Amino acid sequence: MSFVTNLVRLAGDAKAECFQGTGCSTGLPTIQANNGAVQTVMQIVFGVLGGVALLFILVGAFYMISAQGEPQKVATARQTVIYAVIGLAVAVSAEAIVTFVIGNL
Repeated sequence: MSFVTNLVRLAGDAKAECFQGTGCSTGLPTIQANNGAVQTVMQIVFGVLGGVALLFILVGAFYMISAQGEPQKVATARQTVIYAVIGLAVAVSAEAIVTFVIGNL
């Protein structure tokens, strides 16, 4: 028998007896999370990402200052700043979207 056949057979044998109005014990872990906890975690994650983007903007600015007019170094520094600004915009908009969606649940 193949792995897929065994998996289908095992899935068919699995039973969860649930009665209307009572909880169903499936053996899976349950997580107690509310909207506030999810929003707080996401704000922390996007805040850290925004901080990293700001750090890269500073690094790109330092590279641009230290390039001394060399076109290749200036181009690399400019790309670093541009990508960091895009990352910052993504982090800010993602936090706004998450806050909006969780606020409307």
